[in-house]
Amino acid sequence: MKKIVMLLFIGFLGATLNAQDTKAKIQFESEVVDYGEITKGSDGVRQFKFTNTGDAPLIISKVYSSCGCTIPKKPEEPVAPGATGVIEVKYDTKRVGPIRKTITVYSNAEESTKAIKIKGIVLDDTKSVLEKKN
Repeated sequence: MKKIVMLLFIGFLGATLNAQDTKAKIQFESEVVDYGEITKGSDGVRQFKFTNTGDAPLIISKVYSSCGCTIPKKPEEPVAPGATGVIEVKYDTKRVGPIRKTITVYSNAEESTKAIKIKGIVLDDTKSVLEKKN
């Protein structure tokens, strides 16, 4: 009887330790989105596509921007292992000048905090874009 109880205990302990080894992993297609040259008032929405390359569901708990001019939007549901997801970022393109912002992603992934970035430049009007290209 003692042997059976001991075997059950060892089996339970092994299963518990094995379950703790499962982790979510977030792998972005690109950690930088380059807006390039865009005109004032143009569409400021861009996407960061990612895959959960781990073996546990990925839960993104929070996305935080370094400035109020950038509004990130995270997936609300867990991302299953092998599945893809998107973090959407909207930059206020009414602000003329260079774009250099960081979005911090908090999750249950192996690397629990991840920094992704946007860059580019917002020009005053379409004429400025054409002048810079010529």
